[in-house]
Amino acid sequence: MKKNKFNAVIFDIDGTLTFTNQLIFDSFNFIAEKYLGKRFSNEQIIALFGPTEDVIIKQMFPDKYELVRKDYYDYYHRNHEIAKLYDGIKELLFDLKKSGVILGIFTGKGRTSSLITLNFLGIRELFDMIVTGDDVNNHKPSPEGIIKFIETFKLKPVEVLMVGDAPSDIKAAKEAGVKIASVVWDSYSANEVRKLNKETVFETVEELRNFICGEKAVKKVL
Repeated sequence: MKKNKFNAVIFDIDGTLTFTNQLIFDSFNFIAEKYLGKRFSNEQIIALFGPTEDVIIKQMFPDKYELVRKDYYDYYHRNHEIAKLYDGIKELLFDLKKSGVILGIFTGKGRTSSLITLNFLGIRELFDMIVTGDDVNNHKPSPEGIIKFIETFKLKPVEVLMVGDAPSDIKAAKEAGVKIASVVWDSYSANEVRKLNKETVFETVEELRNFICGEKAVKKVL
C-alpha cells in the first residue's frame, strides 16, 4: 500500500461502514406498531434523525420511555443478522490500521446502538476513538465530535479525513476544517450530498480506498 494522504480517518457508521439503515427503519417501526398501532415511512423516520435514538424515543413516548427503549434495543440487537459491512470496508480498515492511520468514529447514533453494531460486525477494536451522539452536546452538523477527535490526538485539521454518507457529515467536516469524503453506496440523501460536495463523492469502497491511499483509480475494462 502506498503512503496514505491522511494521518487520521474518521468514519460515520450507518450507510458508510455498515448496511444498517433498513435495520433502523425496522426497529422504529417495531415500536411504532407495538405502541402506536401504525408504521412510519422511511422518509418519516429519516426526518427524526439528528438526536440519538434515546432522545427520539423519549420525545415520542415520554410516559413509557424505559419500556419502549428496552424494546427498541432488544429488537435492534436481536435482528442484527441483516446488518453487514459493505464489501471491502473491513479490508480497508485493517490496511489503514496496519499502516499507522488513527481511526475514529463520529456518528449521530447513541453509544448503545453504536457498540451493538461495531461489536456484532467485529470492528470495534480497530477504532482508536468512538464519538457517538451521546458523547457530544451538539449533534451533527455540529463539528464537535470531529474537534474532540482532533484535540485528543493533537492533530492538525489538514491531517484528518471525515468519511460519511449524509449532508450533515459534509457540513461538520467543513466547519471543522477537515477534508470530507462523501460515500453514496447506501446514502438516503445521495442527491443532496452531490449538490453539497461536487469534488469528493465515491460510489464504491474501491474508489474510496484509492482516494485515501493515494492510489490512482483504475477503471475496469468490460
